[in-house]
Amino acid sequence: MTYAQDISRCLEETIGSGGIGRDALDAALEKTGPVLDGLRARHEDGTLPLLRLPGRSDDLETCRQAVETLLRGARDVVVFGTGGSSLGGQALVQLAGWRTPGPAALPGAEERYLHFFDNLDGPSLQAALKRFDLKTTRFIVISKSGNTPETLVQTLAALEALKAAGLEWNLAQHLLAVTEPGDGERNALRRLMTYHDVPVLEHDPKIGGRYSVLSAVGVLPALVAGLDVEALRMGAADVLAPILEGHPPGNVAPAVGAAVNLALAEERDVNAVVMMPYADRLRLFSSWFVQLWAESLGKNGGGSLPVAAAGPVDQHSILQLFLDGPADKLFNIVSWPSAGEGPRVPAELRNDSLVGYLAGRAVGDLTDCQQRATAETLARRGRPVRVIALERLDERSLGALLMHFMLETIIMGGLMGVDPFDQPAVEESKVLTREYLAMM
Repeated sequence: MTYAQDISRCLEETIGSGGIGRDALDAALEKTGPVLDGLRARHEDGTLPLLRLPGRSDDLETCRQAVETLLRGARDVVVFGTGGSSLGGQALVQLAGWRTPGPAALPGAEERYLHFFDNLDGPSLQAALKRFDLKTTRFIVISKSGNTPETLVQTLAALEALKAAGLEWNLAQHLLAVTEPGDGERNALRRLMTYHDVPVLEHDPKIGGRYSVLSAVGVLPALVAGLDVEALRMGAADVLAPILEGHPPGNVAPAVGAAVNLALAEERDVNAVVMMPYADRLRLFSSWFVQLWAESLGKNGGGSLPVAAAGPVDQHSILQLFLDGPADKLFNIVSWPSAGEGPRVPAELRNDSLVGYLAGRAVGDLTDCQQRATAETLARRGRPVRVIALERLDERSLGALLMHFMLETIIMGGLMGVDPFDQPAVEESKVLTREYLAMM
């Protein structure tokens, strides 16, 4: 396994009354058994295609060929999509250095830039379309249903900009779409792309947006960023294997995680879950987790509030509240072996009264100590802390991390008695939006 999960600081025997007893944990773990049986059955009959993705490779070559074609002559690559059609891709490409401090161009690429337009803002889109050299700009458009209004209006605006730039004759070189199969009678994006002879990759309608990171939705941006997508899926397969092999719940890391969440909610009224990785390249993983957890489990008056945090920067902002505020949160510290990484402070400063303690240390040494210190300090305050320690920070470990939390979320939904794949309350807002547009 590419990571180790340590729940010892969630237990009463370690942190006192803020933790759960072994009996409560065992009882919660036992409840996961039928859910795991259900996952094995759905893998067997193919009714949950997410579980088949880690073992697939046939679709990756299709994605690779589409990206190679799209990138010919490209300088800027724009991804249109919102929610699950964007957050997973962003979490993946950050592993390659996207939106981390430093140069903006993708590593290894000759002046190639990647942009995600996941929020709808008229002035921002207008300014960007004017700023881009559209001859060297490519657009990846992602909408599972093909009817997401934010994505449609962005795509229509881009099409008009390309036409105004005299590029209508070559739209197939500038755009690539991902949407569900079917005809254009119910899928506006597919109809639009078919009309303009733009290539479309099929998205399985049984893979929901927030669970789509390992599909073409995430694979396309990952390939643009030069990531090893086969390794991503291998990491996911590592996590799924114990479930498919019928291991007991105590040996299935996502089941253990779900059991801890359930027991803390029921026994200690924990109603918030903090995701706090200690790496720039995992900050958007936290944002991906927030949508996954909130949209899957926040139903029927239940659910816990997910909070995206980052270490060590948030030690200087919200850690005070975490340590001394309400004791109603489970903390997830995602660590990695950062010791020895990065620039090193000159050893000759060891006698300096102010910075001598840093002499000879690498930047990663400080981060390593901070991630361990934060977990221990929270535990000493009686706050439940789970530590997920990555063996390394690469594609395989990130694939494992993503699959762990997708499975943990699905299992948690089963324990709570809610459907982790729908979002019925959100649909009301979408209906009202269309009604308000009709009245303008």
